[in-house]
Amino acid sequence: MAAAVYDKIADEIRAQIANGDLAPGDPVPTEAELAQRWATSRGPIRNALAALRQEGLIETSRGRPARVATRKANQAVDVSIPFTRWAQNIGAVPGARTQELSIRRADADKAALLNIAVGDPIVDVLRLRLLDNRPTMLERLTYIEPVGRHLFGVDLDSISITEHLGEKGFGYAGVDHEIDAIAADETDSDLLRVAPGTPVLRLRRISYDSEGRTFEASDDRYLSDQVRFTVSASGRSRQGDAYVRPLGSA
Repeated sequence: MAAAVYDKIADEIRAQIANGDLAPGDPVPTEAELAQRWATSRGPIRNALAALRQEGLIETSRGRPARVATRKANQAVDVSIPFTRWAQNIGAVPGARTQELSIRRADADKAALLNIAVGDPIVDVLRLRLLDNRPTMLERLTYIEPVGRHLFGVDLDSISITEHLGEKGFGYAGVDHEIDAIAADETDSDLLRVAPGTPVLRLRRISYDSEGRTFEASDDRYLSDQVRFTVSASGRSRQGDAYVRPLGSA
């Protein structure tokens, strides 16, 4: 009898999550509420909640009620895929809100990233990316001017910049990625709607054309409760060096 009740409780909560009656972040009915509804002891209820937790449908923490788990979208970093296409591949609706598109002179840091001279013209883009209308990632993109000039006069909120530049003859032949975790700055906090200092995942990218010239440097800040990075690789480069190194090593 207890097993049957446990199955029914789990099935009901599972259905409420599936049809949207319980959305990500919503509290799950308490053990006391479920015990009253199902006229049962807390044993079957705890078994049902444990099953849902193992399925990744709910999250629990000490001293707090269970909540519906927030879906985390997996982002593969051993390949390069435009945000728009990635979002569509995981069944989400991509969105963009461009905050800035400007031409300026490269400072020492950006000149080094792009392998150009200090003072050379560059194009900067600051764009908020959304999944299902929820702020998910803030991207800071910097291009050498001959490439970045193609971003003016187009609606950056409705296109994939990667695919647009590819159509203009600037394909991504090679990409280097670097991942770390940092504290959200004021811009991140404002646009991603998190408190200043909140940990965010940073994915930095350097992109090369078919002739090995650097044309893009990016700094993308992801909300860690929505996205996680995955890697499928041997763990060793062609030269035999480990891809994963401690900070400060060559």
